[in-house]
Amino acid sequence: MRFMLDFLYLLAGAAYSPMVIYRVIRHKRYRRGWANRFGKITRKSPAKKCIWLHGVSVGEVNAAKTIVEELENRFGDFEIVISTTTDTGFARANALFGEKLRVFYFPLDFSWLMRRAFGNIRPAICLLMELEVWPNFVQIAQQLNVPVVVVNGRISDKSFSGYKKIKPIAKKIFRKVSLVLAQTEEYAQRFKEIGCPDEKVIVTGSLKYDTAQIAEKVEGTEALAARLNIDDGRLWVAGATGNDEEKILLDVYRNLQQWQRFSDLRLAIVPRKPERFDEVAQLIKEKGFPLVRYSQVKNQVAGKSSIEYRESGIEPVILGDTMGDLRKFYSLATIIFVGRSLVPMGGSDMMEAAALGKCTIFGPHAFNFKQTVDALLAHNGAIMVKDKVDLLQTIRRCLLAPRVTERIARNGQEVIRKHQGATAKSIEQIAKFLNAT
Repeated sequence: MRFMLDFLYLLAGAAYSPMVIYRVIRHKRYRRGWANRFGKITRKSPAKKCIWLHGVSVGEVNAAKTIVEELENRFGDFEIVISTTTDTGFARANALFGEKLRVFYFPLDFSWLMRRAFGNIRPAICLLMELEVWPNFVQIAQQLNVPVVVVNGRISDKSFSGYKKIKPIAKKIFRKVSLVLAQTEEYAQRFKEIGCPDEKVIVTGSLKYDTAQIAEKVEGTEALAARLNIDDGRLWVAGATGNDEEKILLDVYRNLQQWQRFSDLRLAIVPRKPERFDEVAQLIKEKGFPLVRYSQVKNQVAGKSSIEYRESGIEPVILGDTMGDLRKFYSLATIIFVGRSLVPMGGSDMMEAAALGKCTIFGPHAFNFKQTVDALLAHNGAIMVKDKVDLLQTIRRCLLAPRVTERIARNGQEVIRKHQGATAKSIEQIAKFLNAT
């Protein structure tokens, strides 16, 4: 079986290699971490027992924050190592954990490479955030008697449809998983349908509610506001935006700028992927807006910027082209639009925006966050818009009725607060394995 799987991986790698080469050259992705991907991984404290936690990208890494903190507090005699798949995930993991923990790229799932990785890491347990279950990975873990726990488990509609098409194979893979800690009853049922034994699936809730810090202000927002000359005017932040979405947002903003009532409104766009920063900057210029790139002023002394922030009576568009500052932008916002939702990309995490007590808006394509969307909408804690016209009308209403906007923001924050607690439930289950090692 493993020889056939390795052969299929080789065929897939050959077919996908032109795309990898293109992204290396064009987007400067996949340039680092190849030693890790080939199983060469070192630990900081090899004498200790080890917890291996894996999160694919930024969202999964962020969701792991409270789990890692609790593991450090309760199981200090274990070393925790963190793996990720994407460059953005690696950067985020380094920012969160790099000072204390070993962060590396997840090995390719070839049997011989995964054996090398397990031999170097020697984990006592493996924690997989959300869904990242690979066949050779779980096979080798089972052979070595290393428990594999899916934490914050979820299966999107798209993934569920795919797994059902290969259910006999999926069943063999997921039966090797020791435990699934699912976000919701719906996700739990999906794990069971694709092969997880009923007794190995427990609903613990979503960790993202716990990592969404409920606060009124975020440290560093004053410096950000000063460097961007954001005064007491209103700020619309479009966060984690995706392809083709910025065009829609800029058209809406131009329409709003034509109304005298909204002349003080600023727009900040923060694309989800850093490789799109230059593309979005060019688009803003092509649309005729003056542009301020936060990366150009972030390290300047506040109030000393030489950038002209207003040209011909048109407010410049702010491009948030730095990593790790989205929450600061959100903290300053009057209204937040959560991206990748006006276009069919599945949406971005809206919990962080709601937790900060902001009026949160998203489009109709937030299917990757269905449970959060349902919870927020059920309690009037966010607004879903259908299209560009609806977005324009909604922002107008929100700006003209600040009391209504504030009520929506408070409701959203309360929804986040009520759904917290998944970390404690998850740690309780993980501890049973760690105490048995």
